[in-house]
Amino acid sequence: MSEITQGLVTSAPVSGGFHLMAKPSGPACNLDCSYCFYLEKEALFPERNTRRMSPEVLEAYTRATIAATPADQPVLFAWQGGEPTLLGIPFYEKALELQRRYGAGRVIENSFQTNGTLIDEDWARFLGEHGFLIGLSLDGPAEIHDRYRRYRSGAPSHHLVMAALERLQRHGVAYNVLACVDRHSSRQPQVVYNFLKAHGVEFIQFTPVVERLAGADYAAAGFDLEGPANIEGDDIAAAEAAPFAVRPREWGHFLATVFDEWRRKDVGRVFVMNFEWALAAVMGEPGVVCVHQKQCGRALIAEHNGDVYSCDHFVYPEYRLGNLASDNLAAMVTSTRQQAFGAAKHETLPEQCRSCPQLDLCWGGCPKHRFLTSRDGEAGLNYLCEGYLSVFTHMRPWLETLAVLLRSGQDPAAIMALARPGIGSGQTGAPR
Repeated sequence: MSEITQGLVTSAPVSGGFHLMAKPSGPACNLDCSYCFYLEKEALFPERNTRRMSPEVLEAYTRATIAATPADQPVLFAWQGGEPTLLGIPFYEKALELQRRYGAGRVIENSFQTNGTLIDEDWARFLGEHGFLIGLSLDGPAEIHDRYRRYRSGAPSHHLVMAALERLQRHGVAYNVLACVDRHSSRQPQVVYNFLKAHGVEFIQFTPVVERLAGADYAAAGFDLEGPANIEGDDIAAAEAAPFAVRPREWGHFLATVFDEWRRKDVGRVFVMNFEWALAAVMGEPGVVCVHQKQCGRALIAEHNGDVYSCDHFVYPEYRLGNLASDNLAAMVTSTRQQAFGAAKHETLPEQCRSCPQLDLCWGGCPKHRFLTSRDGEAGLNYLCEGYLSVFTHMRPWLETLAVLLRSGQDPAAIMALARPGIGSGQTGAPR
């Protein structure tokens, strides 16, 4: 038995569940996407040849995750990067072998986030045969996708991602598309949405690009500085938003436009996760993602060296909880530090959020994006507040109508025939 495995403190099950995503290749990636939030993490791991999860850490990650997952829940393994395909198929064959060895018949699920550029026939076959759920990064048509998602040489990547999409579909791989929405693409919601639909994509998640200036000279790097972010007072100095960051108002407009298109034509045929999350909140169902939950802290990240951090967006030394080789995973998840991290999401909300009519759909958004001040000068307002407020206000009446349809056992697709939201009591809209 290896030294690392000998030092592993076996975890007990974590009550209430948790999610530990792994970055087996650390920040290493074959692309050089301009807006990538993980690029700065390379400073934590300067030795490029060490950005690979060792067999010992892989075994520790597998054992700890299985042991800490309650027996009545599936064991979830999530692989991300950087670019996780850089490790090659044999790495994941070993991961599956370890899962079988330590899982002892448990239900085990694997998900995989990839830029798709290395997904050839062998990869697609492997992912399909072993039931991986794939998150494929695709921002839209080539003109949009290749604006920021390029190789270090400047070469585009869109054609390779589209080839990967076709292979995943042909091999029957379960997948969804994760589309980043930046300042440029946010102005073309219908172009992005209709492109994805035209290529057979049924499950979509839109992610806002929100990055802050970090001393980089964007103008010198050739970025098109398109003016300040559209926030209250246009206070770009306070926001410190990167020039490719989506403007708050345009983020709201993007989602509202896609929502209207989806509500009129695609209910039951296309599933946009952003709308699914909001509908769950309206119906009082448990949330799926931490962004729009009252508290967070149950979605942790394991780096390739076994270090565990509070959150994927907080991989900084002050948020390091321990290491899988030597520390108990359950103790890290339930530690006072991690509980305080999760509770702070709600406890630090400014009064502007607490009194907001859309609080139950938003909950202040991701703490990483809460770097503005409120109308009353309180810290902690989300950069995207204006956009969230507008889109949740726009969607809520329709989501409440969907909730009525679902609770009454009716087909939710019936909402596509309504001219306005509302069911019953004479509120039913006339069919279009």
